Amino acid sequence: MLPQCAGGLDRRLAAAFAHAARLAPAAPALLVGMDTPQLDPAALAAPLSATARAGADAWFGPAEDGGFWALGLARPDAALAARLLHGVPMSTATTGRHLLDRMAAANLTVRHLPALLDVDGPDDAAAVAALAPDTRFAAHWRKLHPAGTAPAHQ
Repeated sequence: MLPQCAGGLDRRLAAAFAHAARLAPAAPALLVGMDTPQLDPAALAAPLSATARAGADAWFGPAEDGGFWALGLARPDAALAARLLHGVPMSTATTGRHLLDRMAAANLTVRHLPALLDVDGPDDAAAVAALAPDTRFAAHWRKLHPAGTAPAHQ
């Protein structure tokens, strides 16, 4: 486990890539958000396989709200991560577009992962629990919100 650095999410994500580059400079790094509990590792197996990785510089997993749930770099580099992430407005409907624009400006070949709904509030949590009813997340959601007791919109 690595303590997070100071600063906003843009700085913390860039620092995570910088750390990955120090640990294993020749290995790809993929950061996955904790707010996509429906993600099945099998969904990543094909797009991240050695065959599919050939020619890829980066991976981008869009979130349905305009953000992203995954970001990967084939060759993590502190300077590249800083150029891609520092100053990108996080948690907005255009976060993903900003990041994709920066990746294009850096001439990266980007492989897209499937779009997922991330959990930002109770409505998202209910929808994700319904999408993935056999997950631990869904089981906990059902315990907290038995049928008919879902929270009102916030």
